[in-house]
Amino acid sequence: MTTTIDGERVASGIRDDLGAAIDTLTDRGVTPGLATVLVGDDPASQTYVNMKQRDCEEVGINGIHVDLDGDASPAELYDVIEDLNADPAVHGYLVQDPVPEQIDYREVIRRIDPAKDVDGFHPENVGRLVAGDARFRPCTPHGIQKLLAAYDVETEGADVTIVGRSEIVGKPMANLLMQKSTDGNATVTVCHSRTEDLAGKTRGADIVIAACGVTELIDGSMIGEDATVIDVGISRVDADTEKGYELVGDVEFESAKEKAGAITPVPGGVGPMTRAMLLYNTVKAASAHEGVPVELP
Repeated sequence: MTTTIDGERVASGIRDDLGAAIDTLTDRGVTPGLATVLVGDDPASQTYVNMKQRDCEEVGINGIHVDLDGDASPAELYDVIEDLNADPAVHGYLVQDPVPEQIDYREVIRRIDPAKDVDGFHPENVGRLVAGDARFRPCTPHGIQKLLAAYDVETEGADVTIVGRSEIVGKPMANLLMQKSTDGNATVTVCHSRTEDLAGKTRGADIVIAACGVTELIDGSMIGEDATVIDVGISRVDADTEKGYELVGDVEFESAKEKAGAITPVPGGVGPMTRAMLLYNTVKAASAHEGVPVELP
């Protein structure tokens, strides 16, 4: 019988476990601070930011939010970044992507203090990750590692196929899984839009991680028997529901679960883990900045 991987449950456990570390910091007079910056009024981005702020409130992290108009200039955003870099109450922060077209997101990332870059996207942090000395593991890949561990999915010696080569998921995921570590030591294949015989690559994998942003690209015929399937994608599609749509991933869930040994649903799989690991990285940043050792889950 196929196991449905419950990301909500695992994320809840991580948030609970972070409580001890946050208590340790609080006892030393330190309240971890996480800031979010939103440029414009994109509804999806607003929802993501609201969820992150709610998570902060639930675990005892000081949530700070900055709104900028959609027509804000790059200089206005850079001023906000400089203020956050200098603010001792802010241990980590992020600028919600996407940003309006007048702003270069890569330049935004380069201006963030690497020690406060809790997304793990700054070039310095990317380099440290590749070198095997990560300051912060990017939230979604790290969350996937936590999911695999929670469900006793062995990565050592496993054949892993990652579909997608983004800077946010595909590339860091590949780097983490191939490293010499207890949650790595895998043989990794990265597929993308130029890959020939994608089905052959995914069908031969012990673990398939779909992170390409193409709705239901991967179906059951592309999954090997008893493979573990991690679906990072999330898209709205029209549906005969009260809302008029439903959320689906990069994997066609119903057919894939007939073959998979374990599979993440959409929603309720990877998404909650991404947010939980953002809190994890914020607590880690506060610990490092304030010189207060903590035990992280």
